[in-house]
Amino acid sequence: MRAYLIYIRFDKISCLLCLKMRIAVNTRFLLRSKMEGFGWFTYETMKRIVEAHPEHEFYFYFDRSYDQKFIFGENVKGFVLPPQARHPILFKWWFNGSVSRAMRKHKPDVFFSPDGYLSLKTSVPQVAVIHDLNFEHHPEDLPRNARLYLKKYFPRFARKADHIITVSEFSKQDIISTYGIDSEKITVAHNGGSEEFRPLLDEEKQIVRDQLTDGKSYFVFVGALHPRKNVPRLFKAFEKFKSDTNSQTKLVIVGEKMFRNTELETLYNKLSVKADIIFTGHLSSDRLTQVVGGARSLVFPSYFEGFGIPLVEAMKAHCPIICGNKTALPEVVGDAAVLVDPYSVVDLASAMIKVNTDSELRRALISKGAERSKLFSWDQTAKKIWDVLQAYEN
Repeated sequence: MRAYLIYIRFDKISCLLCLKMRIAVNTRFLLRSKMEGFGWFTYETMKRIVEAHPEHEFYFYFDRSYDQKFIFGENVKGFVLPPQARHPILFKWWFNGSVSRAMRKHKPDVFFSPDGYLSLKTSVPQVAVIHDLNFEHHPEDLPRNARLYLKKYFPRFARKADHIITVSEFSKQDIISTYGIDSEKITVAHNGGSEEFRPLLDEEKQIVRDQLTDGKSYFVFVGALHPRKNVPRLFKAFEKFKSDTNSQTKLVIVGEKMFRNTELETLYNKLSVKADIIFTGHLSSDRLTQVVGGARSLVFPSYFEGFGIPLVEAMKAHCPIICGNKTALPEVVGDAAVLVDPYSVVDLASAMIKVNTDSELRRALISKGAERSKLFSWDQTAKKIWDVLQAYEN
């Protein structure tokens, strides 16, 4: 912490003497082309923190050239540190080499890592966001190199971290029990959801259906086609739903493959309802809000999640939810969803039939979801993170 004179005006109150922190941030998932979970978490929280605290300096560490839109204020300096860290060998090189050297030069008060990866070669205090430990419980879901790296190094990161932030009480208890971390060292900061999500008017919903499914109603799934998202069982449940009901309702899959999955491809090719499954690929945020808002229901059958941001966004969009009853999902939705056993195709198909046909149930889920969505906001997430970071003022 460095003392210096500055004039800042807050609601007509002048402050002449303020203390400036230097905060280094791992921003390698702020990508100009497209962003996934870690990137959006970084964007939504750091933009708010930077703008709320112009009196402090932020050093953003990228592993490739970056878009200027990620420099959220004059108090941010961006640095490109090679190499591009997308492989276990390069992870070690980047965090233990490039990042640690940059911090020796910049002398930050704290290093904040929104994806949980830390440098094991620095004495600078570090705060890690560990979203979940899926790789500990379902190692079979990951490629071998990634699995070995995560299982070897994340216990070390958890011990090395001066403080850990996680996104649910479920993940907090999982980190405590799996790694033996003191509960006082972990803060829960629930994720938020984009404020762009809103209920659509009936005519807006029809426009989306006309564009996407030839005017037919549809279920929507949002997420990477990662094994834990349980898409194979979703396909089987949808096939059973169609067989049992003869409904014209379709299934829309929003997201792209995280890893190659030959099992999923083989299953898809054998389905009798392939023509009623639509893959959109990655969508812009504007288009995603329309597709979720126009859906009959969000179906989110994941069997392991540290949180589940699509659930919050569906609630904001007044889209009824069907989701798994495991890990953090019940914590997020409360009584505002139909909870199912994600390992049961029959259970999932039955829920799809029920939500598709029971208008009273749909109205109840929409009402409860709209109210529950108020519990989650990126403003709250950013504030909780800042409360942790500012404890490292020197």
